[in-house]
Amino acid sequence: MFIVLARVDSRVMAARLTDAGGALGVEYVADLAAFVAKEEPAHPRWVWDDTSTWYPELLAAGIRVDRCFDLRLCHAILRSSVLTADSALARAPQGVWDAPAPHTAPAEPDGALFDVEPEQPAVVADPLAEFTLQRAAVAGCAEPGRIQRLLAAESAGALVAAEMRFAGLPWDVAAHDRILTGILGPRPREGERPAKLQEVLDVVRQRLDVPDLNPDSPVELLRGLGLAGLQATSTRSWELKQLKHPAIAPLLEYKKLARLLSANGWHWLDTWVVDGRFRPDYVPGGVVTGRWATSGGGALQLPRQIRGAVVADPGWKLVVADASQLEPRILAAMAADRGMVQAGAAGDLYAGIVASGAVETRDQAKIAMLGAMYGATTGESGRLMPRLAKAYPRAIQLVEDAARAGERGERVTTRLGRSSPPGQRFEGWSDGRSDAETSRARERSRSWGRFTRNFVVQGTAAEWALCWMASIRRRLRELDGRGFEHAPHLVFFLHDEVVVHTPAELADTVRQVLVDSAAEAGRLLFGELPVTFPLTVASVDDYGQAK
Repeated sequence: MFIVLARVDSRVMAARLTDAGGALGVEYVADLAAFVAKEEPAHPRWVWDDTSTWYPELLAAGIRVDRCFDLRLCHAILRSSVLTADSALARAPQGVWDAPAPHTAPAEPDGALFDVEPEQPAVVADPLAEFTLQRAAVAGCAEPGRIQRLLAAESAGALVAAEMRFAGLPWDVAAHDRILTGILGPRPREGERPAKLQEVLDVVRQRLDVPDLNPDSPVELLRGLGLAGLQATSTRSWELKQLKHPAIAPLLEYKKLARLLSANGWHWLDTWVVDGRFRPDYVPGGVVTGRWATSGGGALQLPRQIRGAVVADPGWKLVVADASQLEPRILAAMAADRGMVQAGAAGDLYAGIVASGAVETRDQAKIAMLGAMYGATTGESGRLMPRLAKAYPRAIQLVEDAARAGERGERVTTRLGRSSPPGQRFEGWSDGRSDAETSRARERSRSWGRFTRNFVVQGTAAEWALCWMASIRRRLRELDGRGFEHAPHLVFFLHDEVVVHTPAELADTVRQVLVDSAAEAGRLLFGELPVTFPLTVASVDDYGQAK
């Protein structure tokens, strides 16, 4: 059964539908939490416009739900997927469901772009009508089971994101302060630099002979480098590394320390860690490939330097798992390249490639695989590519086909049905453009081909991760269905890595849950193809101990 929820004035409208879409009745609910608590034992699938606006209220009331259907996330998938391109939903003009979710929409600037008549009614999102359109889009496509699995996984991911934010990642403020003090020096007064950062800056200023240099200003830094006879077009670290001067090494050290201070320094600690928990705003599907983003807190860029501040509660453990060589294994499975699948069967895919005779060293295998997935055609990667293509023709052909499709302006699609945005086709020399314009157009086409080459792999890896987390979440609830303060629960996710906070006595059981869930995610995407997704799993007291 589906229960579609919509807010109407101060009440909530709840429309019940059968699995086939038949109407069972509508009621108006004054107390959402009480209503959901009463209905949840029957395990309905809750249908709402945006999980991040509905679910936190339920979590705060101590209520968790098994399943939902996030209409906004699912709309974005169905709107752009080639599998549903002929649906009424995909062909409809842009509307309210295509706008950013209210909680992620950018703040409006002062003053309106257009004057709206006061009597003009606001456009209201009708979740029941949208759900009907979405079901029709799925039912009318050639592979409904494929894309339905993606919609379920995306919606489950939204539940996981809300639960992780609510539970929070356990954080030791004192440990974080000790880490910062060890690297930067004691916490400075407002407006001052930490002592060690200032010491490094003094060396940079002395060696460039610019006593008042502000290295945080790109304009001033470029001018200072120029006064020292150093020609640079930007202050990016990779370009600075090409310069030969005694000031470069301390300058690079300054930039590294300054990055830590700005991204995860004391201000970040004061802002984002409350009552011993870090609660970032995850944005499921925030990247075009389906990967997650964050709208605050930088959780997906948590540097190793401060992971020692992620400390389990007394009597608890952190079980950390990451999927080894996920994207190459995804590529092997998508292409059904049994040679590459076999290369990864023993555990280390790159070692398996070496054992097959395709290349001589593990480093060569890694370079060649990264080149295949990201489109490197020069240097060592380009030299090794023919050997990789000969050993694993199906896998290499898959990414080559994706690249050529992108260059033609076509769209490519992941395993479960997420499609890339359309590109711009390069029309060649016959349209009257100059040689320079033609060259730029050709490079844009090739660049988009590199994007589509990786899109199919990275996007399918994101789908695997969603299925992995959905399985972990379900299995942990079956293990212990109590609240977060008593039972194991997910607290962190980073592309191919998860962290579970668990009572210490359940750590070994949780470890097996993570392994079993990875195998289940593989079966959900690739059936009985014997591809393996091995994990590196550690049970630790703090996150910094995991690697």
